[in-house]
Amino acid sequence: MKLDRVPVREQEPAKRILNFQEVSYGYNQEEAVEEASRCLQCKNPKCVGGCPVAIDIPKFIRELRDGDMKAARDTLGKSSNLPAVCGRVCPQEEQCEGKCIVGIRGTAVNIGKLERYVADWAMAEGYRNTEKAPSNHIKVAVIGSGPAGLTCAGDLAKLGYEVTIFEALHEPGGVLVYGIPEFRLPKEKVVREEIKLLLDLGVTLETNVIVGRTVSVENLMKDEDFKAVFIGSGAGLPMFMGIKGENANGVMSANEYLTRANLMKAFRSDYDTPISHGKKVVVVGAGNVAMDAARTAVRLGAEARLVYRRSEKEIPARAEEVHHAVEEGVILNLLTNPKEILVDEKGFVKGMVCVKMTLGEPDASGRRKPLEMEGTEHVIDCDSVIMSLGTSPNPLIASTTPGIETNRRGCILINEENGETTSTGIFAGGDAVTGSATVILAMSAGKKAAQGIHAEMVKKGLVPEV
Repeated sequence: MKLDRVPVREQEPAKRILNFQEVSYGYNQEEAVEEASRCLQCKNPKCVGGCPVAIDIPKFIRELRDGDMKAARDTLGKSSNLPAVCGRVCPQEEQCEGKCIVGIRGTAVNIGKLERYVADWAMAEGYRNTEKAPSNHIKVAVIGSGPAGLTCAGDLAKLGYEVTIFEALHEPGGVLVYGIPEFRLPKEKVVREEIKLLLDLGVTLETNVIVGRTVSVENLMKDEDFKAVFIGSGAGLPMFMGIKGENANGVMSANEYLTRANLMKAFRSDYDTPISHGKKVVVVGAGNVAMDAARTAVRLGAEARLVYRRSEKEIPARAEEVHHAVEEGVILNLLTNPKEILVDEKGFVKGMVCVKMTLGEPDASGRRKPLEMEGTEHVIDCDSVIMSLGTSPNPLIASTTPGIETNRRGCILINEENGETTSTGIFAGGDAVTGSATVILAMSAGKKAAQGIHAEMVKKGLVPEV
């Protein structure tokens, strides 16, 4: 057994900061087979338990290793409707790879890059498995085409349901298209291709439909004969700090900044989408979204720095994303917290007053609580500030659907066992329930809700148990 994983080829930092092309090249066939050969094929694979959608990881790796690529793709497809996406953006180091036995003595098997290789191979070869049960003629509505909605729709379609996805934007994909940059997740090559596969399963997609405005959930169920509704509308409402100067020109949410860059293609010369081209950009926060915003700012010509109130150990972003950001020149101002945004006479950002922090005892999150250090106020020179402090669900659907209850953060309350809300026949999952979280956790919620919807239809005698 080789203790060290096969290295993954990447664009050089000096080159990649000048473009929006994917940073990681992934494995070629020889590299993928060599890395797959490191898998011990455990009889009790802990990696599977670490995967939120329970992919049979040893099986697909064995099939890859043995050259049976169609079987490997089919194995992935039984559990995941978005393997090319997950192979790129899942936090494998905390999940499947974090449980890998090989990682005890060496480095864990690179499960994520192997998943990506199999999914990319299938797309390149045009291999598509669209096997599904015969139609049962039961209509289910899915609100939102992000990872939760796409997963729920795909799983229900495979069971024979007639699924329609209602998407508020002009393009499907949710956070996959508006939130994650091209250099991490290519839209044409990956996202659109995986969505096409779902459409090939018979899923109907309607874009530019704002449920709660264009149509209500009640209308869908009473007037259009949808027997169940899944709400996977995400969490697109950004949070701010409420500090002085936050309304200045040049202050924006990471959501807005990344949506302009990703969905509206502001980084391309053939699009006229306006976007802030600050020369000195400060991003407040240190999650994956913050890293994406800072790395986008670098590619748009800025000096970018992250201001984060805890230490490097507590950074919530993936280690790979932090590593890439630092390679690309992003400056980390750790144990630092904003106090005020300074504004010039024309109402534009001219700087940020910050204070140094120290870490005290753990708080409710389990992380040590940041405390201000007296006498450490200082000014960071900047002309743009991007707030990346998390997001909460848009209240529109919950507020226009009788019977749906939410918590104080506006997150929809559900039965954790099956994803059903407090209103019969209406299910929910993903960021609309949890607030901003990861793609794979949203997918897991979509799978659970699909199972819950099917169980409900079986219980009502509308479909036979599969």
